[in-house]
Amino acid sequence: MRIIVTGSRGQLGTEVVELLERQGSHDVLGLDLPDHDLTDRSQVIDTVVSFAPDLVLHGAAFTAVDLCEEQVELAYRVNCAATRFVADGARRVGAHVVYVSTDYVFDGTKDSPYLEWDQPNPQSVYGRTKLGGESEIDPGWTIARTSWVCGRHGNNMVKTLLRLAAERDTLSFVDDQIGHPTFAQDLAAMVVQLGTERVPGTFHTTNQGAVSWYEFARAVFAAAGHDPDRISPISTTDLDPPRPAPRPANSVLDNMAWRMHGFEPSRDFHEPLAEVISALGGG
Repeated sequence: MRIIVTGSRGQLGTEVVELLERQGSHDVLGLDLPDHDLTDRSQVIDTVVSFAPDLVLHGAAFTAVDLCEEQVELAYRVNCAATRFVADGARRVGAHVVYVSTDYVFDGTKDSPYLEWDQPNPQSVYGRTKLGGESEIDPGWTIARTSWVCGRHGNNMVKTLLRLAAERDTLSFVDDQIGHPTFAQDLAAMVVQLGTERVPGTFHTTNQGAVSWYEFARAVFAAAGHDPDRISPISTTDLDPPRPAPRPANSVLDNMAWRMHGFEPSRDFHEPLAEVISALGGG
C-alpha cells in the first residue's frame, strides 16, 4: 500500500513508520514539521494528491492540553482545519483515513468505562478541537480514540517520571483521575491494522488496566526499580498551581468495538511498560 503518516516524528508516528517499514511491503511518506505544515491547505492537498496514497494515518495534532486553553485558534487550526485539509486530499484520491482521537472528547462523569457509542461532551479546548476533527471524518473511514499515550519516543509521563525519580525524593500524583495507559508501540499496531484493513467506524484503542495517575506513577517506579512509596496521592482540587485545562475524572475507554470485530485483545499496560523502561535504560 501507499501510506501517508502525519505526525511522523511524534511518539506515535515514529512507531507507526517503524512498524510499516518492518512489514516491508508499503511505500510510506511521513509528514511532520518543519518540512510539512498541515495547516497550509494548498500544500496538504498538493502533497496528498501527488503521492496518491491508499491510506492516510492521521496522528498529527496539537496535544499540549493546557497550552490549547491559551492558544485556542492554533488548536482549532491544527486539530480541526488541518484534519479537514487532509480529508479533502484523501477524498480526491480515494484514500482511506484513520484519525487518531482522544479520551478528552468525553466529560469524565460516567461511572463506568466509555463505549464507542457514548455521547461525547468535551470540557477542554483540546477535547473540543479533537471532537471537531472527528466531525471531518467520513462515515466509511476510521476514528481511533486513545488515552494516556507513552512510549520510547517524544515527551510522555514515563520519561517524566524517570527524570523526576533522579531529581526528587518524593512526588505527588492525583488519585482521582483514572484511565488506560496506552503505549505507542501497541497503539501503532492497532492503528495500522484498522487502516490496512480499511475498517470503518469508531474504535477505542488502548492498552488494558485501568489505574489512577497515582497508581500509574507507582507502577512506573516499581518497573524501574525505584521505591513506589516515594509517591503519595493528591486530589485534583489540591494541585498547586491548578491545571488550566479540566481533565476528565474518568478516562477509561472500553474497547467494545475492537472486541466485537474479533480483533486480538490489547495487552495489559504493565507488559509494554516494562519493555519501554528497559529500552530507556531505566530498569
